[in-house]
Amino acid sequence: MATRATDHERYPTLSVEQAQAQVLAAVQPLPAESLPLLEALGRVLAEDIVAAEDIPPHANAAMDGYALRHEDIAGASPEKPAWLQVVGELPAGARATVQLRKGEAVRIMTGAPIPSGADTVVRFEDTHAEGMRVCILRDPGPGRNVRAAGEDVRRGEVALAAGTLLRPQELGMLAALGRVQVRVHRRPRVAILATGDELLTPEAPLSPGKIRDANSYSVAGQVLQAGGIPILLGIARDSERELRDKLEEALALAVDLIVTSGGVSAGDFDLVKEVLRSLGRMEFWWVNMKPGRPLAFGTLGGVPLLALPGNPVSAMVAFHLFGRPMLYRLQGRSDVLPRAVFARLREPIERKDGRRHYLRVRLLRADGVLEAELTGEQGSGILSSMTRSDGLAIIPEDCQALPAGSTVQVLLLE
Repeated sequence: MATRATDHERYPTLSVEQAQAQVLAAVQPLPAESLPLLEALGRVLAEDIVAAEDIPPHANAAMDGYALRHEDIAGASPEKPAWLQVVGELPAGARATVQLRKGEAVRIMTGAPIPSGADTVVRFEDTHAEGMRVCILRDPGPGRNVRAAGEDVRRGEVALAAGTLLRPQELGMLAALGRVQVRVHRRPRVAILATGDELLTPEAPLSPGKIRDANSYSVAGQVLQAGGIPILLGIARDSERELRDKLEEALALAVDLIVTSGGVSAGDFDLVKEVLRSLGRMEFWWVNMKPGRPLAFGTLGGVPLLALPGNPVSAMVAFHLFGRPMLYRLQGRSDVLPRAVFARLREPIERKDGRRHYLRVRLLRADGVLEAELTGEQGSGILSSMTRSDGLAIIPEDCQALPAGSTVQVLLLE
């Protein structure tokens, strides 16, 4: 008992924010690699992308119609139309060689360059053509329906900053800027290890006292979802020698992060924190949250190690709060913490133990308002509560009860 009391004094309970700050301080963005555009989808930019040219490169028509000088049609209406001479036609992709003079117009298609002298485009619907003359029935206003050169991106401007996650729209921007290769941060390699004598592999038949290992696969899925590369090390039994061997195997694989599950509580067979402390350095052990209070973090051979609780919900919640932000930081992302929304509780909540609670909720809309509904029993071993959830409703540490209709912050489980 004396040892446990000493451990609690040595590793005081941290707030969620304190623990997040410590795990994030332990990792830095990984080196960059150059990839073709489509292979870079979902990766994070490791360089600023500076535009070498304007987008669009020249003023062009925003819709089909007639390019003209606004001063020639100012105030035009069905009652007072303006007649212009049509002196040419410009399809998209053509070069604009016409110089418009007073009283002239050019028939123009969407995307075609605006001819010299023109400053406005009147759409076809507001005109009436007769031979080589066009009747303008409406004045749209000066400069309308014209996309200016550099309207989207100007030459010399940072179009995409380092740290940007590359989605389809960013790939399109890179292509528009003439980039076919881009430098992105390497994907982090994550070793995943489950611990415990009670665990079986998923394909093994059940036997008395045993359960199948769910954590390796739920956490590996979270790693994949966060952009990492999961490396499953299997199961380490409750043996210090076996646990040491598995952790040394992880280090030999040159991983960027080690994630274990189980073995971090205060029981006689909870060995992960003891091995971490003997082989490396343990930074903290307890976090003031539920589920997931016993959570160890440290470094082993220079590699950060996140030791998750063994209960499946606790492991997933803890990884969402701490492991995922670490993977985002390793990939160079600037937005590392889980996204949140606000929702209205559909039912009352009572929590009186002084910890921050993360409750599994389903999000629904009622009369235009986002509402949060508990997914059932909230025990840390009830994995089905996660399968039905869209997010984690945060119940603050100092909150003893919340009536139905209260507004809560919900971390999205994306």
